[in-house]
Amino acid sequence: MSRFLSARFAALEAYVPGEQPQDRSYVKLNTNESPFPPSPEVIAAVSAGEAERLNLYPDPEGRRLRKKLADLYQVGEENVFLSNGSDDILNFAFMAFCDQERPVAFPDISYGFYPVFAQLYNLPATVIPLGEDFTLNPEDYCELRQNIVIANPNAPTGLAISVADIEGIVRSNPDHVVVIDEAYVDFGAESCYPLIRQYDNLLVSMTFSKSRSMAGARLGFALGSAGLIRDLNKIKYSTNPYNLDRLTLAAGEAAVDSDGYYRANCRTIMENRAYTVGELDKLGFSTLPSQANFIFTRCPRMDGGQLYRALKDRGVLVRYWDKPALRDYVRVTIGSREQMDVFLAQVRNILKEEPAHENR
Repeated sequence: MSRFLSARFAALEAYVPGEQPQDRSYVKLNTNESPFPPSPEVIAAVSAGEAERLNLYPDPEGRRLRKKLADLYQVGEENVFLSNGSDDILNFAFMAFCDQERPVAFPDISYGFYPVFAQLYNLPATVIPLGEDFTLNPEDYCELRQNIVIANPNAPTGLAISVADIEGIVRSNPDHVVVIDEAYVDFGAESCYPLIRQYDNLLVSMTFSKSRSMAGARLGFALGSAGLIRDLNKIKYSTNPYNLDRLTLAAGEAAVDSDGYYRANCRTIMENRAYTVGELDKLGFSTLPSQANFIFTRCPRMDGGQLYRALKDRGVLVRYWDKPALRDYVRVTIGSREQMDVFLAQVRNILKEEPAHENR
């Protein structure tokens, strides 16, 4: 930290993304990326024709993409907000809707950016514990009279609550915004976005990074009432109205047009998830019932840190958090069948070679 950093950021604990080591080739199961490439239509869309127009600013409204998303989700164009990944949308939501008089609440175990944004904007935050089994109790959020942010499915657990539970939370907090972060919803959970037709305080954040194989493009969108979307655009246009480039917008349009390709990929990932969990069960692992493109699992003979390091030594990356409630677990992205077989083979090798943990 330099001597020039503002004092208000001195204690800020920044979000730490999943590691991206370059020292060797890894089977990379630590950042929840899709194992599949973008659709052929997306690759064609970002070829020479659009690249030749990079001398021109992109459409700050992303009108063609907003129209396609509105048609896909059967909402109005005024109900669609575009931005540079769903992280950007969450950032704008914290900026737009939260302040000293309107605090924010979120689970204690969830996406790591929520407490970072709260600290960044010096917001009063209510951090609500999950149950001992990592489940979220919807009643904890009813009549809370605060803005609320919930990842559904949650990260890093993969657990989801029902649309009826979400509606109860939204309905009981009519004067506060409820943000449902649906980054992983396409892998088995049910989206709550149809509720935006009934509730003007619901914002549903989604991303092209996971199910649509575009993590490298940085494209997210939100669905909500026209009023909430106008609020987000006010913040966006006050910071960076051109935060989506021409190539990303073109890729997004082509991705929506090839929705069937991505739905098929999601089904394959769900099949690979079930296969992986079944094989881990045979080895004595305990795995939470995920509805995301990852699993949260515990090894019977060693803690998560030991397993993470042993896998990394063998060329497989998974995600590990050295925190009291999480340190027994690792989060494993579900990749291709071939990737999962490599992961499982290395797990079997580790269990054969590593001595049992003394405390297990």
